[in-house]
Amino acid sequence: VQLVESGGGLVQPGESLTLSCAASGFTFSSSFMNWYRQAAGKERELVAGISSTSSARNYADSVKGRFTVWRDNVKNTVYLRMNTLKPDDTAVYYCYVPRFGSWGQGTQVTVSS
Repeated sequence: VQLVESGGGLVQPGESLTLSCAASGFTFSSSFMNWYRQAAGKERELVAGISSTSSARNYADSVKGRFTVWRDNVKNTVYLRMNTLKPDDTAVYYCYVPRFGSWGQGTQVTVSS
């Protein structure tokens, strides 16, 4: 199982970013996928999840209405669109596949003026 996140960076408050997580080594199209984040000095928290067919999605209360998760089962990739970013969104963002308990290496998102 391999998960590779990309798309992080430094942005100003109110701006947007789209993260990608490219998956390989397992049947992606049959797997529920999650996005987590971990800010410095804090525990890792669940940000969003999406079912294998995209029929179900869930979000943390702190990102509802601002973040959107979707997936492409042909490209074996899950995405996280983050709008109206706030300084509190600063964290390392990780892709996770619960079925195998596997994590990506993470991508840093920094929101600062």
